[in-house]
Amino acid sequence: MLNKLIFLGYTSTSVGYKDKRFCLNLTKEHQENSKLQLPQGISYKQPSVVGPDGKVIATTPWLSPIVWEGTFDPFLIDTIYKQQNITIATTVFALGKYTQFLKDFLESAEQNYFIGFRVHYYVFTDQPEQVPEVKLGEERQLTVLKVPSSNRWQEITLRRMEKLEKLIESRLVSEADYIFSLDVDTKFYGRWGSESLGRLVGVIHPGYYQTPREQFPYERRPESQAFIPHAEGDYYYGGAVIGGLVKDVHEAAKTCREQLDIDAAKSIEAAWQEESHLNKYFLYNKPSKVLSPEYLWQDFKPHTNEVKIIRFSQVIKNYAAVRPNP
Repeated sequence: MLNKLIFLGYTSTSVGYKDKRFCLNLTKEHQENSKLQLPQGISYKQPSVVGPDGKVIATTPWLSPIVWEGTFDPFLIDTIYKQQNITIATTVFALGKYTQFLKDFLESAEQNYFIGFRVHYYVFTDQPEQVPEVKLGEERQLTVLKVPSSNRWQEITLRRMEKLEKLIESRLVSEADYIFSLDVDTKFYGRWGSESLGRLVGVIHPGYYQTPREQFPYERRPESQAFIPHAEGDYYYGGAVIGGLVKDVHEAAKTCREQLDIDAAKSIEAAWQEESHLNKYFLYNKPSKVLSPEYLWQDFKPHTNEVKIIRFSQVIKNYAAVRPNP
């Protein structure tokens, strides 16, 4: 393997990138007030992504940006963030036959993802020997974390929050400033840079960005911890992307994992596993930045008038061929 590829057990430790870390000088009171929490049961109109005139909407009702092409200056925002000497951790899960997607994911990331920034990929896999050799740029590193196999793709999905939570606690609190957890069966087609950074970041699912919330595939059974009533909801967020400051993503992952455990104890599996729980979390803990469907498209979908550029997309695949079970 290349000298930038490191194989480690899940509980292993490694030396961080830098001796002095950049700190945000925020008081505890300011940090707490920056959270955008909503009490349950509040009634309000569903926010739109596209206006009546056909133009995209670039702000949520709680005044978080929705990032679209044309809403930011790439040079300006990169210049601001590069001064901060930040590290972006990026996790992907490649178990079983999903290792076949790693090469395209990593090679396309090296062409488009946080170019010019310090990036550390963490690849969770049950087959370390299948991790491909990919040339990494300067200040970019990859660590392989071996995890057990599973006979159910649902179980793999359900345990991602737990593994993310533990990785943050054991390593990322001292190794990274921001983190993105991304699906591996994807490919980068355009710039994904510092415009995506924020305290807590979600992405609008490309299949539901103009759908009434009553038709969102939320978990609708009240007995599940992921339950969302038909009259509630902002956007339907894709589970393929979650990001933000390490501490805020840890809180999200920990909460989702706890809710998943409560459901599991009652033999309940939410409609879309961790994605259902993530949507519940984002409904009452509003993201500070929302990524438009440019940041999560699907290769089989035709281009639309709203989406001017596709930056990151789920590739076409035969689920029966790559999943261990139906």
